[in-house]
Amino acid sequence: RQARDEAVMADLRANGGRTSSGQTLVILGITGGTSGRRLHKPVCVRADGDDLVVAASAGGQPAHPQWYRNLTADPAVTVEYLGLTYQATASTVPNGTDRDRLFQMLSEEIAGLYGYQDRCRDTRQIPIVRLRRV
Repeated sequence: RQARDEAVMADLRANGGRTSSGQTLVILGITGGTSGRRLHKPVCVRADGDDLVVAASAGGQPAHPQWYRNLTADPAVTVEYLGLTYQATASTVPNGTDRDRLFQMLSEEIAGLYGYQDRCRDTRQIPIVRLRRV
């Protein structure tokens, strides 16, 4: 998985924030909860006004992805998006109409997002995360 992420990030950086296939992703710089090291993770993203939003889907796995658990412990993240790098604060969007709207919006970017939620519905709700520039 790490090698795949490294290849995707190299592709993004070489192509101004889009993969060679044209998909727009964000690279999140997150502090590891155990190691304290800066870790990087490419994630599907959509813009929402001045903010970015991502889904911690983990493909519908029963547990939240590690990158999400790390950013809930330390919400200060580095964002690499469309060739720009900046600091942001991550926050989980609470249940309600805004979360529903963002989930729908992200489902247009992440094929199968609703299916992922169905797959893990007995263990968790997929978090929607807002990235607000500092």
